[in-house]
Amino acid sequence: MSGSRIAVFGAGAWGTALAQAFSASHRVSLWGRDRLHLSELARTRENHRYLPGVALHDALIVEPDFDTVARNADLHLVVTPLSGLRDTVRRLQRLQPGTPLLWACKGFEAGSGRLPHEIIAEERGDAAACGVLTGPSFAAEVARGLPAAVTLAARDAAFARHWVGVLHQPRLRIYANTDLIGCEIGGAVKNVIAIAAGVADGMGFGLNARAALITRGLAEIARLAQALGGRSETLMGLAGMGDLILTCTGDLSRNRRVGLALAEGKTLDDILRELGHVAEGVSTAREVVRLAHRHGVEMPICEAIDALLHHGLNARSAVERLLARDPREE
Repeated sequence: MSGSRIAVFGAGAWGTALAQAFSASHRVSLWGRDRLHLSELARTRENHRYLPGVALHDALIVEPDFDTVARNADLHLVVTPLSGLRDTVRRLQRLQPGTPLLWACKGFEAGSGRLPHEIIAEERGDAAACGVLTGPSFAAEVARGLPAAVTLAARDAAFARHWVGVLHQPRLRIYANTDLIGCEIGGAVKNVIAIAAGVADGMGFGLNARAALITRGLAEIARLAQALGGRSETLMGLAGMGDLILTCTGDLSRNRRVGLALAEGKTLDDILRELGHVAEGVSTAREVVRLAHRHGVEMPICEAIDALLHHGLNARSAVERLLARDPREE
């Protein structure tokens, strides 16, 4: 098969979906931390745990050896949860320094509050030959070949254009962008707003309330992005408004489901155990509020969700706190 050799690190839903999508045109190897899980993938040609019912492409290689995957690639694509990004990039830098790198992780590093590109810069020494793949895309739909459009953002415009040209497909359309910060902020904070939308929906507040939350949530995201050096127009595109709308309204959204369950009165521990997947908005809420305070950015929706998730506030009180805010100009 012609095409690039792509190494995908992370065999969850999104990592498997991207590996599946790119396998039609490229030589793709998929690696994950759980060897038993990888063995099942290789044997059954299906990711029963995260993407049941999707047959893996015949050409997709499931490879349990990290070193083999890393050394035989033209592109490294990291699709672990954000908590695994630093360790994965550190290992890649030791084995195959300088290989072009994309990541599809969203959120802020717990404790440090670092965005993914900041983690990359610390581990690689700079942010060259790197970029983020982000945008409105549910893994189950991408894995089944349904149409989607995402953004590839990198500070180096030539790098972004090159890999867009390589990876772009009729059913997975990719658009280049140079606003790395804006794209990462959009992808991270929308998960927190989606939890809020789930809470409002679960409490029966209706479609008007959902629309208001999405719109005001987008304003919060844009304020933070601008404070950190991002561009406001980025948040009007796929990595901002597109991703936010999908995550706040789609039933496949894990973060929205967290909000729906919180509205039912379930505990966060029970919700996450039943979910079986990582919901990045849970940890992101804490970090985004810390970052907002540090930069003097007003983010009342994110603050209410952080209080609900981590400081004992109940769902009804969280919503009432937002409704009780003083009127102001939009």
